[in-house]
Amino acid sequence: MRIMAIDYGDQRTGVAVSDLTATLAGEAFVIKEWDPEALADKLVGEAERRDVGQLVLGNPLNMDGSAGPRSDKARAFAQLLRARTDIPVALWDERRTTVEAHDILSANDRHGKKRRETVDAVAATLILEGYLARQRNS
Repeated sequence: MRIMAIDYGDQRTGVAVSDLTATLAGEAFVIKEWDPEALADKLVGEAERRDVGQLVLGNPLNMDGSAGPRSDKARAFAQLLRARTDIPVALWDERRTTVEAHDILSANDRHGKKRRETVDAVAATLILEGYLARQRNS
């Protein structure tokens, strides 16, 4: 079963998909879409094309673990996804994934436009890797 991780954003949304055994992060890409309804439709379509059995949506909690406006937005988007598909949607604590993604890209000399085009896909990959590690350890 493939797992799809989503780093939901206002303009760009990062997506990462595991291999068939849900062991490794594989493909990663960015969907440029600002409309939540259109984005949900695109994500469900991508998930169905790849035979995804689980969606994992990053939940940007505050550093103290509390929910803020971005977390509220992610939870509302999770409900939108659930209304459009039978694929289960899990929320995943994504604190610091975007910061880590920027660090990874800086270490690999990706700056400016190159970084903007890929940072969300890298963040989605980090969400997916964290989720897969939790699955392996439980």
